[in-house]
Amino acid sequence: MRTRFLLGFLACVLPTFLIGWFWHMTVFKSYYDGLEVYRDDLLVPLGLASIVVQGVVWVYLYSHLFAGENVLRGAAKFAALAAPLAWSFMVLAVAAKHQMTSPANFLLIETGFIALQYAVVSPLLALAFARTRVSAEAVGA
Repeated sequence: MRTRFLLGFLACVLPTFLIGWFWHMTVFKSYYDGLEVYRDDLLVPLGLASIVVQGVVWVYLYSHLFAGENVLRGAAKFAALAAPLAWSFMVLAVAAKHQMTSPANFLLIETGFIALQYAVVSPLLALAFARTRVSAEAVGA
């Protein structure tokens, strides 16, 4: 089970960090610069810490709620739970509290990010906890 937890954790953390970095710091950097929502001196370790906390929580929840589901069903159920929750505190709350040139444009771009993030992370997490089938040959039957 430790292997599944580690694989699930990596399935959450690695793609989230990579997608987040390329989305926010390269592909749409000028868009975010125009929104004037981010600080000039980003604190990457705090962002990574946030991703690690999310990874631990998501793996714990997945292991207790959806482990053993088939991959598609598990991924869909997880995404249906996690994406709206993440959207509420990573998009809505930020748009409500932070100064930016256009909350509507922030909602649009960050909704796209959340959709991509959970489209990638959910099936990877489901794969980490999917039941493996042992063939008859493998057990000597």
